[in-house]
Amino acid sequence: MSVNKQTSNNERKIMTKTSVNTGQTLILVAASALLLAGAPLRASQTDDRIESSAKKSYVFKHYLTDDSINTESKNGVVTLTGTVAEESHIGLASDTVSGLPGVKSVDNQLTVKGDAPAKHSDTWIALKVKTALLFHRNVRATKTDVNVRDGIVTLSGEASSTAQKELTTEYAKDIDNVKEVNNEMTVAKTPAKPDETAGEKIDDASITAQVKASLLSHHSTSALKTKVETTDGVVTLNGIAKNAAEKSLVTKLATDVNGVSSVVNNMTIAPTLSKN
Repeated sequence: MSVNKQTSNNERKIMTKTSVNTGQTLILVAASALLLAGAPLRASQTDDRIESSAKKSYVFKHYLTDDSINTESKNGVVTLTGTVAEESHIGLASDTVSGLPGVKSVDNQLTVKGDAPAKHSDTWIALKVKTALLFHRNVRATKTDVNVRDGIVTLSGEASSTAQKELTTEYAKDIDNVKEVNNEMTVAKTPAKPDETAGEKIDDASITAQVKASLLSHHSTSALKTKVETTDGVVTLNGIAKNAAEKSLVTKLATDVNGVSSVVNNMTIAPTLSKN
């Protein structure tokens, strides 16, 4: 073989190898470009899903319909802006959004529209009682009128049974600054028709938010730092209770929340401090 022919063959091999390497590099660059382009797309899709899920959630559709809330998600960080009718709606909206899949954090900038009632005033107590009743399925919040004068709560309306009337009284008594409860509700002679939302599927995020709001609204459980998680309607509670009675009450309140199928209470009971 001549020197010129061998040189030509070597050059072809080098060119072929260079071509292969160049092709592999181009493929890697193209793949990287697709990955980089796909990441913002997936993030955008997640953000769109978060914003849509918030609007479609049970809490937003049933409790926050009269509020002006704007939900904006960017890479899973959600910002809530706008106004709400009641102070309790601020936490309710935030807790609902926090429980949605894909949400990393919530920047809650919601404000109350107009002047909020003074704390512990009769108007404030009335709102607290209505809120406490609102999330529980074994009372009829929409059929219960609440009036407060000098801390004395008067309930009127219609209960479906004597047991429901008594439970309404029990819930109302467990509100901050309630001095007394006069329950003037009548008991229906015929069974009440099922609530329109009774068969509605309630999302886990809304269930969690309702349980948190319920525990916060009741005086006996408001100070507890209870962690609430919901999976397919099953609520799991973690935290510390002062005693067995307090733990039992938390279970009772959570079980009576709309959409809850069962409650797993993993709360521990704080050890009794020795007097010595």
